[in-house]
Amino acid sequence: MGDTGIRINKYLSEAGVCSRREADRQIEAGKVLIDGRIAVIGDRVSAGQEVCYRGRRVHREEEIILLAVNKPVGIVCTAEKREKNNIVDFINYPKRIYPVGRLDKDSEGLILMTNYGEIVNKIMRSGNMHEKEYIVTIDREVTPSFLHGMANGVPLAELHTTTRKCVVRGLGRYKFQIILTQGMNRQIRRMCEYFGCHVRKLERVRIMNICLGGLEPGKYREVTEEERQELYRLLSDSSNEPVIFGGREKRK
Repeated sequence: MGDTGIRINKYLSEAGVCSRREADRQIEAGKVLIDGRIAVIGDRVSAGQEVCYRGRRVHREEEIILLAVNKPVGIVCTAEKREKNNIVDFINYPKRIYPVGRLDKDSEGLILMTNYGEIVNKIMRSGNMHEKEYIVTIDREVTPSFLHGMANGVPLAELHTTTRKCVVRGLGRYKFQIILTQGMNRQIRRMCEYFGCHVRKLERVRIMNICLGGLEPGKYREVTEEERQELYRLLSDSSNEPVIFGGREKRK
């Protein structure tokens, strides 16, 4: 950690406790101690110091865990224990990890899980323009006009915005591929509803350079070293300004 140590909010994030923003909230609430003293925002932690959160000693995780998970329908992308179908309990990984963003309960496919808050912030920020790819099946025929409309910005009155232009390609009579660089509340479902159709199946198959591939539903794998290095390269110029962590605004 060096002579100057690591900022306490980053320490908590890398320990898998919460995001940096949430760490700041917990620090302000007096829930974090450093060597028995109530921490304040901006404090730094050096080697050998003891950090406690809500009375429990916290150890910074030196190993960065990054998993690719194929989330089934019905599992909720939250670490909230009060949600009986939360993805953390479903995966039952032996170390503390949390999901990167969200995937709607009724959707399936790729979700990343990690103990490293820096990755969470950089991937989730809409302004960083990182791609997420989906395969969608709808209840009406996929027409050229529908594909054109989806690709060129859809007004979502309930969210007071218009979606960014995106890549959309037909894959069959009722199926299409869509690549987004933003993640508004149930965005794809809302976009389809604007054109009078409803989603029957929504599967995320890629987040940036990480692909779902042949991973079976309900299973997970470690992201390979090659994938990890390419991901870091793609994230190198991205903002890591904290985003709202674990909220419900990042669903599809």
